[in-house]
Amino acid sequence: MVAAIGRVIAFLREKQILHKLGVAISIAVIAAACYVLYHLLRGIDLDKVLEAIRQTEPRAIALAALFVAAGYFTLTFYDLFALRTIGRDQVPYRTAALAAFTSYSIGHNVGASVFTGGAVRYRIYSAWGLDGIDVAKICFLAGLTFWLGNAAVLGMGIAYHPEAASSIDQLPPWLNRLLAFGILTGLMVYVVWVSIKPRRVGRGTWKVELPGGPLTLLQIGIGIVDLGFCALAMYVLVPDEPNLGFVVVAVIFVSATLLGFASHSPGGLGVFDAAMLVGLWQMDKEALLAGMLLFRILYYIVPFVLSVIILAVREIIIGAKMKRMDRLADALDPKPVRQDPTPG
Repeated sequence: MVAAIGRVIAFLREKQILHKLGVAISIAVIAAACYVLYHLLRGIDLDKVLEAIRQTEPRAIALAALFVAAGYFTLTFYDLFALRTIGRDQVPYRTAALAAFTSYSIGHNVGASVFTGGAVRYRIYSAWGLDGIDVAKICFLAGLTFWLGNAAVLGMGIAYHPEAASSIDQLPPWLNRLLAFGILTGLMVYVVWVSIKPRRVGRGTWKVELPGGPLTLLQIGIGIVDLGFCALAMYVLVPDEPNLGFVVVAVIFVSATLLGFASHSPGGLGVFDAAMLVGLWQMDKEALLAGMLLFRILYYIVPFVLSVIILAVREIIIGAKMKRMDRLADALDPKPVRQDPTPG
């Protein structure tokens, strides 16, 4: 059975059907989001949005910024976990933190995070002797941590409050709860599967050994904490609705985030916003937009600017060190001066 599935996947890859299907899904998601946004934002008063931003309490903005910082701090453990899993123990935490922060903040804003984030990681990790295959493995394991965390948060959140998901997918709550239990069951089966014996994916030098049961639970924990902090940042910025608690906002936030990733648009722009507006329809639209704009500034714009500055300063420092080393090498090993032969 497994071999048959593998042959089908290999055939789909050979014919580039998976790639074409992914592009088609991305276009469909973006088109649907643009249609929804057009209808939702037609009556929006921009002055009210700006006024809602001005009326947002500084305490709420500071608290959201603190949660965003905590979320990015948690992201650093995605790379550290992946490095230790592939046996690259010589890379210190500070390097993993730099690679994770800059790659995620740039990848989130530029889009195509697999490629842009991978390029940033390679530039940083290559200084420690890692090659392209190592970086690809790190990206895979970090992505696995992210998706395991998403599955856990969505599964638990929807099982507890299926109506939150129904506001986005328009499915009946009982079906969403059933799907949530299916997600949680799949997670448990995966944990048991990797616990029985070592599991590997890929071929040849691309082969990656999956973390075992206890480490997979650690992966899930890291993902949950990361998404929890991000959801808290959004929760303190959106309007206060008595009937909408943190769990509802978190489920809708994670669902909107996943839709944004599926679209491959930079920062999920348009898709994430449409999903949030649809899911949190009970909230005042102008106030909700204000909270979403503040979240984008804190979670996307500020880290992106910091990452660009950090990488630019790093390149300047590296360039200056290389020049000093070249000058020192020339001083220690001067080239002999050629003398023209005198005529006889």
